[in-house]
Amino acid sequence: MNVIQPSLLAAIVHPDHLGGADSLLADFCRSLQAQGWCVGGVVQAHRVRPGGGKWMLLQDLRTGEEFSISQDLGAQSQSCCIDPAGVAQASGTLRQALRDRVDLTVVNRFGALEAAGGGFAAELLALMADECPLMTVVSEKHLPAWRRFTGGLGEELPPRVSALQSWFSLAIDMQKNQTAMEWEER
Repeated sequence: MNVIQPSLLAAIVHPDHLGGADSLLADFCRSLQAQGWCVGGVVQAHRVRPGGGKWMLLQDLRTGEEFSISQDLGAQSQSCCIDPAGVAQASGTLRQALRDRVDLTVVNRFGALEAAGGGFAAELLALMADECPLMTVVSEKHLPAWRRFTGGLGEELPPRVSALQSWFSLAIDMQKNQTAMEWEER
């Protein structure tokens, strides 16, 4: 009988046409923080610009600092408005979470930029290599790219609080066991 180990890597998979994953992830992180867990990284927030049009922000989970990741292309624009400069600025938050070895690092999403090797791809790889508990959001349209990026090693979670809580508990237990084994080997 093969026992499958839980992964320290998880993605909340959501249908392309449904929203809500961003607020689910942000609320989950706040709940963990209220319980005393150290959660780092960024979550996505959406606002409406004065005069119309969407405005996307990334919020640092530890400091509350916000990074604009939207370019103002006008209210009628249908083009991708992601501002790579804003994403690059927010990447420092992920590198800091890695240095601080937080209990959970959150990357707002694995999207088109990451699927093409940009965005937070380098930070995701560094976190994965360091075996840090890591959670992100992936839409169904980017799921094949996510699976290639992770080599199929990540957990794919439904957008439900109970699934996130179960994964986090398993990831923390797994990390504790790894730490205990490392101490025994010394």
